Amino acid sequence: MTRTDDLSLELFDGLHNVMHLYRARQLRALRDGAFELTPMEYKALGYVARHPGCTQSDLVERFGRDKGQLARLLKGLRDRGLLESRVDPADKRSMLLAPSAAGEQLHRILRDEAAEVARQATTGLSKSQCRAVLAALERIRQNFEDLSQQLPEPIADTACHEAAV
Repeated sequence: MTRTDDLSLELFDGLHNVMHLYRARQLRALRDGAFELTPMEYKALGYVARHPGCTQSDLVERFGRDKGQLARLLKGLRDRGLLESRVDPADKRSMLLAPSAAGEQLHRILRDEAAEVARQATTGLSKSQCRAVLAALERIRQNFEDLSQQLPEPIADTACHEAAV
């Protein structure tokens, strides 16, 4: 292993640790607040608030969750008055999602709390340092996208199927 490999691993360990701390703060706010949202409900509400008019299929693609699981989650958010849905005029089989007024208000509160946590976490960093980190993260994201386009399709494991026959 080269020194560059060590540094790359150290970078990703650091990213993982920072995200773990950030998520723990978010989850504590959800748990300790009067919001009564699960982490997945928080993510779904945030996505819908940032992408009004999205569909359940958009959320399935974004979060990689089971369609049935997301349907139940969205129904729960609708039942609690946080989401609204309407038939897509272009595809009557599809529902367009948007936050309700209460959902929008809750999203703003949670977004403001997340912004405060981020502000506290970046105390002592200059704007240029923040921009440099953002640029580096964007490069890493692009590298992952480039890699995912180069990967061959997964090969089905037929050994289990042959043994079962």
